[in-house]
Amino acid sequence: MGRAQDSKDAATKSALPTSLAACHALIDQLSSSVDDLTSSVAQLTSTVDAQTQTIEALRQEKERLQAEFALWMQRLFARRSERYLNDPHQLKLDLGNDDQAADAAEGLAQAVEEAGIEVKGHVRRPRQPRDESLPEHLERYEVVLDAAEDVTTCPQHGPRQLIGYDTTETLEFERPRLRVRVTKYPKYACPQEPTCGVGSPERRVGLVEGDRYDASVAAEIITAKYGYHLPVYRQQDGFAGSGWMPSRSTLLNILTAAAFVLDPVVAHFQRVVLADDLVGIDDTRVTLLVPKTVPRLDEHDPQSRRAYEVLSKAVAERRPSVNAHLWAYRGITVPLNVFDFTVSWHRDGPEIMLADFEGIVLGDCYSGYEGIALASAGRIRLASCAAHARRKFTDAKTAYPLESAAVLALFQQLYDIEDRAREFSPATRLALRQELAVPVWAELESWLAGKAATGALPKSLLAKAVGYLRHQWDGLQTYLTDGRVPIDNNDVEQLMKQVAIGRKNWLFVGSVDAGRRAANFLTLVSSAVRNHLDVWAYLKDVLDRLLAGNTDYAALRPDVWAAAHPEAIRQYRITERRDRAERKQHRRAARRRATCPPTA
Repeated sequence: MGRAQDSKDAATKSALPTSLAACHALIDQLSSSVDDLTSSVAQLTSTVDAQTQTIEALRQEKERLQAEFALWMQRLFARRSERYLNDPHQLKLDLGNDDQAADAAEGLAQAVEEAGIEVKGHVRRPRQPRDESLPEHLERYEVVLDAAEDVTTCPQHGPRQLIGYDTTETLEFERPRLRVRVTKYPKYACPQEPTCGVGSPERRVGLVEGDRYDASVAAEIITAKYGYHLPVYRQQDGFAGSGWMPSRSTLLNILTAAAFVLDPVVAHFQRVVLADDLVGIDDTRVTLLVPKTVPRLDEHDPQSRRAYEVLSKAVAERRPSVNAHLWAYRGITVPLNVFDFTVSWHRDGPEIMLADFEGIVLGDCYSGYEGIALASAGRIRLASCAAHARRKFTDAKTAYPLESAAVLALFQQLYDIEDRAREFSPATRLALRQELAVPVWAELESWLAGKAATGALPKSLLAKAVGYLRHQWDGLQTYLTDGRVPIDNNDVEQLMKQVAIGRKNWLFVGSVDAGRRAANFLTLVSSAVRNHLDVWAYLKDVLDRLLAGNTDYAALRPDVWAAAHPEAIRQYRITERRDRAERKQHRRAARRRATCPPTA
């Protein structure tokens, strides 16, 4: 073994160059080989790093897609609620939502009650007896049934004596009754003096020429379409059932005539809402059919210019329709809603509407509002919607339960404070917010600076929620400076449901003028509903007064009109809203009692 190793070493030594030049050449050759190997290693390292980054990016993209998929599955199939329990580990027994599940849940509640088990934080409210009696003011007529002979005569004692009646009341329905008012205008003339002419009373002003259709008909058409969401072709069947079969063009012509009469009242509502210093805004999409010819351009009307541009482009592209928008402006301190129609989502709609407005605008994160506020030079301040910010974390809680739970718990505290201050005056509400809500926002700011927020994946739902919260931070705290400003824009968002339900029925708007008429009708109907009025009775009286020449538009405001017509107020709607608010406050108070330990 030793000899073999010695032989190998000798061979190696003999292979090495003996001259200095040969040694330098060998060194250069080996150095070049080392450089090549180093370059190859660097390339491999770079390739590995690139592949590692690709894998990490794909992993993040996978997590993002999984989170979005879970979000869409929740929106499609899960219960759509933003209610949050501040204990994320609390489990709930899910019995489903079918009839058997409801019976099981009722049986479980009954068993708990019979066993005398006290559920912490739960107080059972006494069940209110339901009044099933029929209203006393309804017309009644009596029907006395004829009794058969075996009832009036006893087989043993002969004829029986009538001692009284058992009475039942059955509600009947009759279709709406149409009638024709025939108005005779007397004509007078001087006998044998035709030059004196004919005298006759002044004709009453009607909706259409000839006074063929009463204001009550127009009020019914408007209420049916924008209150009950019935398109005109369905209203044809309703009128036909009462004996009158109008064409669609006739109903549309009546709507057009009524809109012309109601224009001054709608303009007055708009002035009243925008004269205040606090308004909430939201919008929703409606489909506008593209006309064969573009409407005439009015250079002095900015909205006309925008409509001309949008529709001209749509005609050139041969598009059948465009996405127009209906905007809602809700008075916060004034009980009126104003709708506006634009042919696009461009900010020029609210910019024109708010041209003379000075105050606070409550809305979502639409960038157009920010541009309007910046261009107003401080005349307009923005208040952002906390519900939008909270909703982002609600969407992210499936993929990021712990991180979202921390933020949602803080939002729950903020809404609990608002719940306590609901019936307070603005000054008292502001003082409570300063005392209790400001520290919660400080805690939320600390969370934003922490690792959970800063370490979120850039494209994840959590990162989007964090980015939204940071971007809207100042606007979200505007309500802390004014006790009148709501914490969110939910009341304005609810107005969009009135459009969305109707949109599923009448499907589209046929023209720009029709869109503007729809906005005006929604203004009146929505404001009447907000004040719990009988919409038909309100519209009919307003039309009658306007046709009679009344220009006291302030008296036609729904809140003012309701004070003079208490019989038209839907008291059951007021009761429903009050009971719903009380139940919500009761749930929040019970949860607070259940989660807060008793003090010694």
